[in-house]
Amino acid sequence: MGGESSSIKSKASSKYDPQEAEFIAGQMGDLPITFCDGGSGSGYPFKITRHWIGYLCLREVMRATVQVMGESRWGISEKVVLLDGRMFATKRFRSVSLCRKLFGKRVEKLAQVGKGCESLVQIRAYLYAKRIKVVLCDYHPMGSLADLLDGAREMGHTPLSWDQRLGIIRDVARAISYIHSQSPVQEKGLHLNVHGNIKTSNVMVRTNFSACLSEYGFVQLAEPTEPVTQPEKLTHKNDIYGFGVMVLDMLGGPRAPLEISCIVKRQDEISEGVLGFFEFIVEGRERKQALRVLDLALACSNKFTEARPSMEHVLLLLGDLYSG
Repeated sequence: MGGESSSIKSKASSKYDPQEAEFIAGQMGDLPITFCDGGSGSGYPFKITRHWIGYLCLREVMRATVQVMGESRWGISEKVVLLDGRMFATKRFRSVSLCRKLFGKRVEKLAQVGKGCESLVQIRAYLYAKRIKVVLCDYHPMGSLADLLDGAREMGHTPLSWDQRLGIIRDVARAISYIHSQSPVQEKGLHLNVHGNIKTSNVMVRTNFSACLSEYGFVQLAEPTEPVTQPEKLTHKNDIYGFGVMVLDMLGGPRAPLEISCIVKRQDEISEGVLGFFEFIVEGRERKQALRVLDLALACSNKFTEARPSMEHVLLLLGDLYSG
């Protein structure tokens, strides 16, 4: 699970207060963590039970080694290393108005749906207490797509190749398509067929450079702490727009999503090689593929909602690139 942006990670580290954690652990430390049925991921058994994982309570989580990975309007993303060495990625929500029962039911339902898709980060457990609400998920040591992109741009790390980028794009498209195919689309007010927050920091990359999408449905577990003038609606088309913006970032760098209208106007120049656009070296057949993916990203980020393609159509086009 990633944060709002990688650029605020150093600031985010100040948000974790060991003294506060110790106080919470002391006050409510014996509260047990509730485990969900898990899917395949991080080497865990198909179903996590207390018999396998042992008794785990708030005290153990709060006194674990914690590294802040990022933050957003909804909460703080952290890497938690328990005393026995087990690692989780956690989302600690800032503001939750749901009651304990409804929060738990929503988390368990999201976990149940998520286990059907290997391109979704698996939800493992959750905790609901007066002063803290946390969801525990599989941890991916390679970090997020945002981490890898920023590492190449700002610290000179080896950039992702075109094949790696294309594979990540397809994995994310698979995850979104799976989410969008859910039926029934709602269950007791929970939208099951929408992700709600597609961005590079919510894409986790595995060691083989395959990818999985994190924070499925998390925007429906908490409220943003910063005022939002026009809350984004939970729709397929908004998910697809977020996907398009993510792909533009992967192709042309962080400014590309801010210059969509300019890119559209100068697309012929980009195609002919007169105007540079791609932030990585790409030639020949791969350049033709990248140009087709650029067309797709611009279609997904079209300002006219109804003009955006369905994720099923996106997957078909990406499949054609692989087979072609």
